[in-house]
Amino acid sequence: MMEQVYGITMGDSSGVGPEIVLSAWRDGQIRHRVVVYGDWSALDYYNRRLGLGVELRKAPSVAELLEGALNVIDFGLMRAEEVTPGQLNRQSGHAAREYVIAAARAALEGEIAAMVTLPMNKEATQLSDSGFVGHTELIAAVCGVSDVAIMLVSEQLIVTHVSTHVSMRTAVEMVKQERIRTVLRMTVEAVRKLKANPRIAVAGLNPHAGENGLFGDEEIREIRPAVEWARSQGMPVEGPLPPDTVFYLAVRKKKYDAVVCMYHDQGHAPLKLLDFEGSVNVALGLPILRTSVDHGTAFDIAGQGVASTASFASALELAARMAAATRRCGYTIV
Repeated sequence: MMEQVYGITMGDSSGVGPEIVLSAWRDGQIRHRVVVYGDWSALDYYNRRLGLGVELRKAPSVAELLEGALNVIDFGLMRAEEVTPGQLNRQSGHAAREYVIAAARAALEGEIAAMVTLPMNKEATQLSDSGFVGHTELIAAVCGVSDVAIMLVSEQLIVTHVSTHVSMRTAVEMVKQERIRTVLRMTVEAVRKLKANPRIAVAGLNPHAGENGLFGDEEIREIRPAVEWARSQGMPVEGPLPPDTVFYLAVRKKKYDAVVCMYHDQGHAPLKLLDFEGSVNVALGLPILRTSVDHGTAFDIAGQGVASTASFASALELAARMAAATRRCGYTIV
């Protein structure tokens, strides 16, 4: 059987994405068949600028990859002289969007087993697409789905989120039974691909998980009923637990394999403290498998050759691991 191919989106060419994939290839961190969705000229620019010596090849298609070279599906949207390391660039923001759309479509068609995304710059992409919110939402639109969630994975902790890129006011409003049920189901199905017999904790929204309504009643009205429903469906979940202790129980006491969080920073803050460079973003709710680095374009260091490849290497390995679990167990990507 032919080895699976994984698609890598190059990200915004003004950021660290191009040099990360080049450095990872040079250092032997890419141990799977891959193809880069991006601009050959931008990659060549960084390859020469940083003296990386990577052999780049324009691939006609995913089916025609050259062994021993870093294969690129070339979009021809960026010329070398248009690459602006560390600077906001409308064209690079637009191009990054096109790479993601193409890779998502390739994954839907089964041409690639999964897509691994390098960082886009929201502000740059919004210069040509004012409605752009983020990678996950863009890919969801391509796939024709709306109920999506973010899972962050590190060696020490896994977290998912009821809401992510919204204001705190909106995040509180999104703490509803239906949404929590959806995220609980997605979380359990995803974590089962990574761990046998997983144990899932559910964080409360309020201090002390509301303390029986003293500090807020979202736990009583929305979170606890959703947890009880999940348990009635055989899901291994517990909660709501006080947010200030649930991560201690998960990380130090090893009582839980994952924590379902109510909003962005509730999950992102502890995970990034534990593993800022190595954590991986996984999109849940898609009919395809997508992992991503858990960092941004890092304009402040772009083009200097100092960007860490750790998160990217972990994202690619996790994509391969989850793809293998999906094939082996017949799971639907959720």
